[in-house]
Amino acid sequence: MTDRRPTRANDRTETIMRATLNLAREVGYAKLSIEAVAARAGVGKHTVYRRWPSKGLLFLDSLLSLNVSVLDYPDTGDVLADLRRQIHATADLLGNPPWGPLYQALVGEAQHDPAVAAGLNERFIQPQTHKTIARLRTAQEQGQVSPDFDLDLAMEILSGPLYLPIPDRQQPVTHDYIDRVLQALFAGMGPRPQA
Repeated sequence: MTDRRPTRANDRTETIMRATLNLAREVGYAKLSIEAVAARAGVGKHTVYRRWPSKGLLFLDSLLSLNVSVLDYPDTGDVLADLRRQIHATADLLGNPPWGPLYQALVGEAQHDPAVAAGLNERFIQPQTHKTIARLRTAQEQGQVSPDFDLDLAMEILSGPLYLPIPDRQQPVTHDYIDRVLQALFAGMGPRPQA
C-alpha cells in the first residue's frame, strides 16, 4: 500500500489556496474569511488555521502560489527595454483588477500585521529586488550601466512607486509614468563618456 498523505496534503493546500483566490476575486479582500474559504474548499476551518494563522498569510501564500512568470526579467541585451517590459507587466498585474485591488489590500494588511509584512517582504519584494539588481548588475558588466552607479539606489527608485502603493495617490502607475522614471534613472546611470 502506497502512502498518499503528502500528496493529499499538497492537494488540499492547493484547493484551499485556489478557493482563497476565487473568493477574493468575488468578494474582495475585506470580506474574505477563513470560514468562507474553508467552506468553499470543502475542509474544516481548523485545517486552514493549521496551515495559516491569519487571513493575511493565507492570502499572501495564495497570491504568491500563482508563480507569475511575467515578473521574471528577460535578457535581450538591452537593459532599458528589459526593465521597461518587466516593469510594465508588473504594473499591469498589480495595478489592475483582479489582482491590483487585492495586492493593495494585502499591502494595507501588512501595515497592521507584522507577520504579513515580513512574509510580503521576504517572499515577494526581496525576490523581485534581487532579480532587478541581478539584471542591472549584468548590464553593468556589459557596459550598459556606469560601473560606479549604486544598484541598490536604482532599485529603490524603481520599486517605490510599483511595489509600495501610496494610499493617497490619485493616479494609477501608468506605462508613461514608468517610462519617465526609467528615463530619469538612466540619464544618471548610463555609461560615462570616455575622457
